[in-house]
Amino acid sequence: MSKKSDKGRVGSAEHAAPHVHEKLGGGAPHSKQSIRLWLKLLSCTTLIENWLRNRMRSEFGTTLPRFDVLAALDRHPEGLRMGELSRYLLVSNGNVTGIVQRLEQEGLVARQTTPGDKRSIRVRLTAQGRRRFTEWAREHEAWLDRLFSDLSNDEMDELMRHLRHLQESLARQGIQRER
Repeated sequence: MSKKSDKGRVGSAEHAAPHVHEKLGGGAPHSKQSIRLWLKLLSCTTLIENWLRNRMRSEFGTTLPRFDVLAALDRHPEGLRMGELSRYLLVSNGNVTGIVQRLEQEGLVARQTTPGDKRSIRVRLTAQGRRRFTEWAREHEAWLDRLFSDLSNDEMDELMRHLRHLQESLARQGIQRER
């Protein structure tokens, strides 16, 4: 990411106060490298996510959040309670409710009350939803294959090892994905 495109971005070096690492206890000896790494990870993630969003919209007339809901439900054929779905996707209940309502209107998901608890709603894919998701997921995977086609399998494995190590390091610091 060029210095020009970093200006004003939250998390960029230009946005941080001077000597912020000193105020926070000195920072790691490689703190400038840490900032560059963070910006590189953010840049790559943003580029890929935006590209996928645009493809989902142009190819399927859908959004990435709708795809994510269908993907979560595909991984849980028995369905998920609305709160579980929200936690799984790391979004608010309100966001999930709106998406699920629209997916239900299209016949892609079904909501049903949980036996023994009429207030609890479980959402699952319908047969039509499963077929649609399978079609979309096949294309999504092909798109990702193309995006990463310049990396060899060994390079991808190495990158995955490094990212797994980063996740483990973050978890040791108490920073991990909530589910």
